[in-house]
Amino acid sequence: MMTRWTDSPSQKMDRFYAHEVIGRNSGCELAASLAAAIVTPAAVLAAYLNVTDTREPTVHAFVHLDRAAFLDAPKAAGPLAGLPVGIKDIADVAGMPTQCGSPIYRGHMPSGDAPVVSMIRRAGGIIAGKTVTTEFATRQPGPTTNPLNPTLTPGGSSSGSAAGVAAGMFPFAIGTQTAGSVIRPAAFCGIAALKPTFGFFPYAGIKATAWHLDTVGLFGQTVRDVAFFAEAISGHSLAVATAPEWKPRLGIMPTQAWDECSAAMMEAVDLATRRAKQQGATVEHIRVDPVFEAAYAAHFVIQDYEIACSLAYEFDRFEHLLSPILHETIRTGREITGDRYAEALQERRDARRASVGLFKDIDVLLAPSAPGAAPSGLASTGSPNLNRLGTQLGMPCVNVPGLADAAGMPLGIQILGPIGADALVLGAAAWLEDVLNG
Repeated sequence: MMTRWTDSPSQKMDRFYAHEVIGRNSGCELAASLAAAIVTPAAVLAAYLNVTDTREPTVHAFVHLDRAAFLDAPKAAGPLAGLPVGIKDIADVAGMPTQCGSPIYRGHMPSGDAPVVSMIRRAGGIIAGKTVTTEFATRQPGPTTNPLNPTLTPGGSSSGSAAGVAAGMFPFAIGTQTAGSVIRPAAFCGIAALKPTFGFFPYAGIKATAWHLDTVGLFGQTVRDVAFFAEAISGHSLAVATAPEWKPRLGIMPTQAWDECSAAMMEAVDLATRRAKQQGATVEHIRVDPVFEAAYAAHFVIQDYEIACSLAYEFDRFEHLLSPILHETIRTGREITGDRYAEALQERRDARRASVGLFKDIDVLLAPSAPGAAPSGLASTGSPNLNRLGTQLGMPCVNVPGLADAAGMPLGIQILGPIGADALVLGAAAWLEDVLNG
C-alpha cells in the first residue's frame, strides 16, 4: 500500500523538499539537510518508500523489504540518521532472512547482525531490507533488472544493491566483490561504488565465497556519496568535501583483459584521459609486467578452489538445489590440486609486492570498469574480467560514473590505487567525476 501524506502546509513543504533531494539522488545533500533539520527523517523515509513502491515491481531490487523501518521514527543519531541502507542478502541482519540467492537457505533467520551491519546502525543508518544477490554471490542471476533499461542486466553479484541505489530506493547500500561484483554493477547502473582495500571492512557474518578475495564494498549515486558513506561507518577520514587541488598523475596499464573492451568503452577511456589532461592531470602509459598477468590468471584458480571449499556443505548435502553453472564451478574447483592453489597464492603475493612499484611515478591507475555498457538480457551479469586484477591485488577501486555510449547507457571508468590508499583513490575519483561531468 502506498504511503499517504498529511495535508498540513509544513508537511507538504517537507514532502516537496524530500522528493526534490531524492530526485537528485545525493546522499550527501540529504544527510546535510537532515543534520540541519531542513527536512525531517519521516519525510525522507516516506519519500524513499514511495519511490520503492513505484519502482520495485519492475526493478526487483529487494528480496526482503522492511516496510516498518521506513515508517518508524529513527532511533539512533549519527551521520546516517534517517537514511535507509540496502544490505546484500549474503550478510546477516537480525530479524531478516539471509537466503544467499539459494533455495537451500529459504527462510533462514540469523540470530544477529554482521559486524558491518552493526557499524551502519551505530552511524544511525536504517536497514531498509535485504537486496537481491546472485546465487551465493557467484554467477547465477536473480530477478533484478537494470533501472535504466529493464531488458538489460544490472550486473552482479551485488545486483539489488546497485539497482536499488540507481533507482532511488535508498541512497546507500553494501555489496561484496570477489571478482567484479561491486564495480561492475555500479558501472552498468550508472552509479559510484567503492571496493576498498582488501580487509578494510570486516567480513564476519557474511557468507564467504573466496576468503582471499571477498571484500565488502559500498554503493552511492556519486563518488562523494560513497566517500561520505565509507567515512560514516568506518570512522576513517575519507569524505571528499571538495575536489582535491592537486592534479592526479594517472597511469594507463592495458592488461590482457582490455582485449574484451568494446569500441565504445575504449572511446570512453580515451575521452576520460583527454579531459583529465586538459584539466592538468598527467598521464603515463605503463608496460604490463608479466607478474600481473600471472596474478590475473591465478585469480581464477584461487576463486574456484575457494568456492569449492566454501560451498562444500551445500554441494555435499544439497547438490540438487544448486544451479548448473554453480555446480560446474564447484566441480572445477575440486579438480584444482593443492599444489596449484599454493602456486596461485604465491603468484598473488608476488604481484601484491610488485604493485608497490607501480605507483612510484603515478598516483592512481585509470581503467575501464567493464568491457562496455550493460549487456542485453538477464541470463548473465556480464564479464568481471576487467575487475579481477584489482581484486586480486587487494587495491582500492572506485567506479566513476559520467560517461555513456550512443544509446545513453553508462560506461564506467575505474580508478585504482595503492593498497591502503583509499582516501587518495576516492579523492582522485571525485576529481575525475567533476571533470567528466563539468
